[in-house]
Amino acid sequence: MAKQLQQFEYTVYEDITELNDADAWLLTEARDVTHHAYAPYSHFQVGAVARLANGEIIAGSNQENASFPVGLCAERVALAAAASVYPEVAIDTIAISYHNLNGDSSQPISPCGICRQSLAEVEMRQKEPIRLIMGGLSGRVIVVDKANDLLPFAFSGEMLG
Repeated sequence: MAKQLQQFEYTVYEDITELNDADAWLLTEARDVTHHAYAPYSHFQVGAVARLANGEIIAGSNQENASFPVGLCAERVALAAAASVYPEVAIDTIAISYHNLNGDSSQPISPCGICRQSLAEVEMRQKEPIRLIMGGLSGRVIVVDKANDLLPFAFSGEMLG
């Protein structure tokens, strides 16, 4: 038996004003995109805005469904849109924010498990890290340099073969 330790670094900012201009703009866009969410059941609107390696910007918002839980998360909507419109272009950074219509929206938000798996797989496929900027409508902001850090031991398609 051998015990192992899994760790990763991330950066915490007190608020959006501490981010560089490009990251602050991306998070502001993610905050704005929360208003495009269709969340009549959870009242939890999420926005994700991706900056691609070619400079293009792709946005996504969560889309719920009465046949809960078959809705789509904002992160996966943005990933799918980017892959559909720019299939050969790597995603550089994704900013994620939310508006909780039932309560506070001032804590950083992180992707759910399904989105972590999707992010990890896109990162593996493009062979480049995806930075994540995670925040609410106000308050602290967390930046992770590689999405895969959020899902150690991610399942991969290589395991199927």
